[in-house]
Amino acid sequence: MELKIGNEQDIHTWEQVTLVYHSALKQINTKIEIINDEFQQVHRYNPIEHIKARIKTSESIVKKLKRHGYESTIENMVKYVNDIAGIRVICSFTNDIYTIADIISNQSDIRIIAVKDYIMNPKASGYRSYHMVVTVPVYLSDRIIDTKVEIQIRTVAMDFWASLEHKIQYKFEGNAPTHINTELLECAHMVSELDARMLSLNNEILEIAEKIKN
Repeated sequence: MELKIGNEQDIHTWEQVTLVYHSALKQINTKIEIINDEFQQVHRYNPIEHIKARIKTSESIVKKLKRHGYESTIENMVKYVNDIAGIRVICSFTNDIYTIADIISNQSDIRIIAVKDYIMNPKASGYRSYHMVVTVPVYLSDRIIDTKVEIQIRTVAMDFWASLEHKIQYKFEGNAPTHINTELLECAHMVSELDARMLSLNNEILEIAEKIKN
């Protein structure tokens, strides 16, 4: 039987949303785990500290649609919400982020929809991370559906800051006091400096190790 090639517009129920996006998330998660396994075996180095994956709840999706002025329908969910399936890749160092992003981009069955580099261009709040929206083919019994997944790649320090900032903004419903936002921004600068110093230190350690080996 020849499989029909479709897209997310072929999804018509919440059950299908759950099935297809969970499947897409599994595929991306497996791809990233394989990349990390290869680095461990071939290079004796783990660029990835850990991976977090999640499917956005229906409540969160509806809130996002309403925030952008869209009616809460399945069609609008799959058309306008790019992060129904989301995966976060936590790396040790900033250069690992771009290494992982390049490897993902070069996989033949992955199509890049959008890239936002909040490391080179941080948000006004101080938020730093590397975002990719990609599609991956999900093979069902009668068709193939190209499904969107948002991939966020960041360092441990960036992730710690982003987690705290999210909790604070959630607590204040996005209207945190000015002095708290100012403090968060200062902390973001400290995180950026810490990442740069840790990367420099790691590079120096690698250089010394290479000299000793030779």
